[in-house]
Amino acid sequence: METGEGADGPSGPGEPGAGPGTELTGLGCASFNQDSTSLAVGTKTGYKLFSVTSVDKLDCIYESETPDVYIVERLFSSSLVVVVSLSIRRRMNVYHFKKGTEICNYSYSNNILSVRLNRQRLVVCLEESVYIHNIKDMKLLKTLLNTPSNPSGLCALSINHSNSYLAYPGSSTIGEIIVYDANNLSTVTMIPAHDSPLAALTFNSSGTKLASASERGTVIRVFSIPEGQRLFEFRRGMKRYVNISSLSFSPDAQFLCASSNTETVHIFKLEQHGPSGEEECPTWGSYVGKMFSAASSYLPAQVSGVMSQERAFATVRLLVAGQRNVCTLAMIQKLPRLLVASSDGQLFIYNVDPQDGGECVLAQKHRLFGEDEDKEEGVESEGSEVTVPVQACPSYAATVAIPTTGPVTTTLTGYSEDGGAKKGEVIPEHEFAAGPVCLDDENEFPPINWCRDGTRGGQGRRL
Repeated sequence: METGEGADGPSGPGEPGAGPGTELTGLGCASFNQDSTSLAVGTKTGYKLFSVTSVDKLDCIYESETPDVYIVERLFSSSLVVVVSLSIRRRMNVYHFKKGTEICNYSYSNNILSVRLNRQRLVVCLEESVYIHNIKDMKLLKTLLNTPSNPSGLCALSINHSNSYLAYPGSSTIGEIIVYDANNLSTVTMIPAHDSPLAALTFNSSGTKLASASERGTVIRVFSIPEGQRLFEFRRGMKRYVNISSLSFSPDAQFLCASSNTETVHIFKLEQHGPSGEEECPTWGSYVGKMFSAASSYLPAQVSGVMSQERAFATVRLLVAGQRNVCTLAMIQKLPRLLVASSDGQLFIYNVDPQDGGECVLAQKHRLFGEDEDKEEGVESEGSEVTVPVQACPSYAATVAIPTTGPVTTTLTGYSEDGGAKKGEVIPEHEFAAGPVCLDDENEFPPINWCRDGTRGGQGRRL
């Protein structure tokens, strides 16, 4: 999901730029991984990684004591995790959490506001600049300087390795979207999406659709990528402006969910009607829709536009309003589910009816921290935790400081989970690989190449 972004604005309930009045009762940030099989949360005392492949059981697969984490992003189900702490907000640390080792770290000219990653690229967003790294060797490929002011670090990166598109605001005053090809390092298009500044962005899993919402939070639009043509327009509501904090497509891109600071999470259905607008099974809703369509030709353009916008296919009523949250749509145990992680440290899992929609049914609720409280409630939330001792092997930063004694090779042997080379597998060192970095059954982290020019040493690199 990137998260989202697979949600894909700021990384979760407690990221920098959260609006005033956002109550953080212990949870600093939350983000689902790219395929929504894992949830990462950061708190004042550390960060945790959960597996969310079951409804009734929430397994905590790793826990770190790194304090004051406000960004934590995991690459799919691999061992690679990116962490940024409040103590050093300009430094990004990349870890192999199962080995307990640091792969590398980078320091930037200003505070890091968000991090996005897929199997080809790692993107770091500052307020007025964007850095694009090659995830295989963490080489800095491109720096986008003097971007429009982006105090929330809003950006989205497609998880598809062949359509590795990056989207970020093209203006600080209106809702323009810049779509950038992170593989070929070139601008693709600019989309005039909204009249007011952007609040949320997300790609579908194939990188062919992009959803956006503005700070008003009333209309959500979906565009084709790379063309930038508007495909769908959904109306979240009309009575009030809201802060949309999370957008996420379902794995098949048939549905789109949106959460905000209200008590309602909306799910929209992306379905194209025939040229004549006819449906195989007419319903009362479609009949009313046709009446609106017929009447719209006699009404002012602004009014007719509102009447032609699609409404929510399904909804969820959360127990509490005003809390920031992050949502995603996933297939869990072969059924469609909506997952909502809230800033008070709870994960809600809802059943979604893909045929009839309507009000979603709460299937399970888990606590993300507070073990004693969970025991009192009789909820098994965190499961077993994996305690991994720190191995004696040096970190990536320490390794590259060792001078090379032989010629630099043009290939890089793949790393496996036990630290040894996989037999017979050689990964080309080409910057734009034809395929994604191999993550064999998601137990490997992307191979990190030794520094070829010998200039990177010490504990990290400053940009």
